[in-house]
Amino acid sequence: MQNTTAPAASRSEAVKKYKKTSQFGETMKRMSRNKAAVLGLIILVLLVLMSVFADFIYDYDTVVVKQNMAERLQWPSAAHPLGTDEFGRDLLARIVHGSRTSLLLSFAAVAVSLATGGFLGAIAGYYGKWLDNLIMRLMDIILAMPMTLFAMVIVAALGPSTINLVIALSISQIPTFARVVRGAVLTVKDSEYIEAARAIGQKDLSIIASHVLPNCMAPIIVQTTLRIAATITSTASLSFLGLGVTPPTPEWGGLLSSGRTFIRDSSYLTLFPGIAIMITILSLNLLGDGLRDALDPRLR
Repeated sequence: MQNTTAPAASRSEAVKKYKKTSQFGETMKRMSRNKAAVLGLIILVLLVLMSVFADFIYDYDTVVVKQNMAERLQWPSAAHPLGTDEFGRDLLARIVHGSRTSLLLSFAAVAVSLATGGFLGAIAGYYGKWLDNLIMRLMDIILAMPMTLFAMVIVAALGPSTINLVIALSISQIPTFARVVRGAVLTVKDSEYIEAARAIGQKDLSIIASHVLPNCMAPIIVQTTLRIAATITSTASLSFLGLGVTPPTPEWGGLLSSGRTFIRDSSYLTLFPGIAIMITILSLNLLGDGLRDALDPRLR
């Protein structure tokens, strides 16, 4: 008599393994077909690596912030590939270290706003009724003011510093994540697996954390990448206006602000930081569009 138990068990394990890995694998496979998204991912990875290893590329104390007036306002050359600024500091070195400041501030601000806005949106969408109305009306009040202008008001009130800049950018983006998460929660909270979790007596917060939010990750991931790009723009705008990172710490918006005085004779001082901002935002937008298409169930 032929034994079918072992093949059946192996098939069952293969099916479980396939189900466990197929979602991530299918998403990456679909995104790999989008050449623009792959390009955006590669550029973003290179930028992150550049910011992480900035100290190994250029020494901060001797190259980035140390002044050398004998070499001030030199155009790009072999010694200084992107030229020098008004204090004789290498512009490429300041852009490399500025990537660390810009990316770190943006990631930190988006992480805080995602955690806060995601929690509020999940609570509002799951419980509904008066709590939903209260939370979302509060979000509408914050959302009524433009992001950059709202951040300017907060920084002006608290004073220009890195911590205050993160606080300002975080608060101004909380409504965006709250609305996205709330909308995603509303689509899954009445599903059968949620009802089953309630039936076995699982706590509401446990249901939200283990069942609701994991099934809402697609729009959250896409929105996160797009908000990072918007936050980089806002960070640069506030630094350009003197409300962001204080000198001599390099930051792309601050480099633009200091270079505008010499834009007539030394246009490279604003050109290269502007290109760095443009490339970073473009890579994030390309990646966000690719993730949106890859995670869209209608395109599977």
